[in-house]
Amino acid sequence: MLYYFKSIYSACVIIRVILMPLSFGEMYTSLLNVKQAINVERQLIDHLETYIEHESERLEDIKRFYAKVSDLHSEVYSGPSAAMANPLVAFTLIKRLQSEWLNLIYSDEAQENTQDFRSGYEEVEKEGSLPKLEDLQGAAKGLMRLQDVYALQVGGLVRGHFQRITDGNPIDIYSPTVSVHLSGDDCFLVGKVAYELEDYYHSVQWLEESVRLFRGAGGEWSPENEGTLEDALDHLAFSHFKTGNISYALSLSQELLNHDPMNGRVLKNVQKYERLLVDSPPLLSTDTGLKRPNTTYLRTRNTYERLCRTQGTQPTHYENPRLFCDYFNNDSPGLLLQPIRREVLSLQPYVVLYHSFITDSEAESIRELAQTGLRRSVVASGEEQATAEYRISKSAWLKETAHPIIGRLDQRITLLTSLNVQPPYAEYLQVVNYGIGGHYEPHFDHATSASSPLFRLNTGNRVATFMIYLSSVDAGGSTAFIHANFSVPVLENAALFWWNLHRNGQGDGDTLHAGCPVLVGDKWVANKWIHEYGQEFQRRCSPNPEE
Repeated sequence: MLYYFKSIYSACVIIRVILMPLSFGEMYTSLLNVKQAINVERQLIDHLETYIEHESERLEDIKRFYAKVSDLHSEVYSGPSAAMANPLVAFTLIKRLQSEWLNLIYSDEAQENTQDFRSGYEEVEKEGSLPKLEDLQGAAKGLMRLQDVYALQVGGLVRGHFQRITDGNPIDIYSPTVSVHLSGDDCFLVGKVAYELEDYYHSVQWLEESVRLFRGAGGEWSPENEGTLEDALDHLAFSHFKTGNISYALSLSQELLNHDPMNGRVLKNVQKYERLLVDSPPLLSTDTGLKRPNTTYLRTRNTYERLCRTQGTQPTHYENPRLFCDYFNNDSPGLLLQPIRREVLSLQPYVVLYHSFITDSEAESIRELAQTGLRRSVVASGEEQATAEYRISKSAWLKETAHPIIGRLDQRITLLTSLNVQPPYAEYLQVVNYGIGGHYEPHFDHATSASSPLFRLNTGNRVATFMIYLSSVDAGGSTAFIHANFSVPVLENAALFWWNLHRNGQGDGDTLHAGCPVLVGDKWVANKWIHEYGQEFQRRCSPNPEE
């Protein structure tokens, strides 16, 4: 299966990524960058405020001129004809018609104000801090990903609610403290992204909401909008045609002709739909409901999404006495006076959660250290590296020399695991920030191919993973173990540990795991991947005798 080959590059390969220049068009892959965009829009607001002030002054001048001329017509020119015998009155009339009206009509002030406003925007654009088209498309795909994985209602999202249908009723799965409603144009752009991907399952749902909202607004167009009611009807009609709902495609096309009677393309579509309905009349029992397409590349999609919505059916501690919580010191002198709370979550694979592994200040420092080095996360693609839709995040690699905190964390990991975490026996600390709907679909951390770049360190495969949660999230973002059938919610400052390999060096198939999409929140994690060599006789963390 394809996901068996989803493994990322080792530290020696990632160094090349760190040295790469920052690429634009990837704002959506890191919530840090999205937050930074707030300051960018504040700059644009300042430019807009200046533009409005200048335009307001210009319009006040025009109103003053209008009032002056109107008063003359109502008070002077409508009076006795003798008024025009006054040479001063006659002069001012001729002067206005020959000069003042021309100055008003051909004034460059409006263009100058617009050009100043445009120049301000272009200055911000040159800084490279504005989102690109790729960002808009990526953000739209993120919304659709959240819709699918968490079974969210599009209508609820449009109203700012995260709702799922349960027993025929919409149930809030999360209630945000701050929310916004989406406009008809917002929905149109999401639907258009799906439409251009030929993803008509999603385009129908989002364009339906777009049409509804545009109709509710009376079809009125706003200057900031890209789409119109006519655009939404056009895309929705064809989307319904592609999903087999020809009757509705015809109805929408006919409505579109009411707005644009001379549209030849739509006229041909109407004739085509009418002919198809005559040749193959729809059956009354035909199910016209939308069905989500099956996937061929992600065989575990249903299990993965179920685990993201729930925590699976893994036995709890009271059902399995071999699962337990304790205060653990690993017989390390450095932990005797300050043991760490350990929670054994699973025996196969062996997965442990260490509570309060780091402090708030340490987590904050690591996030700050990583910010300047964040680049789009990559996956292995043969012997090359590439970005992928199944991994939406940015990451940075921190050496021990970056800050004393990194060295202290390495020492703490060694105290808990008895493993050598110094390069080349382990990779540098990878810090990851997830984006809009950021996720990492089911994958293995260990290499599943002998040609994997992981082996370039000449220290074997990734024997273990130590993953630290550097932040909390409001909803979503769990770590799901697919074959083991359980997921771990994000727990701020905690750390997960698991073995990737059996004692014989073979990969443990039960470690197939995923980072569920972040529904609401800013998720940061740090990964420490430990390799085989240098760890001889040190597998003290696994109580499983079969290991």
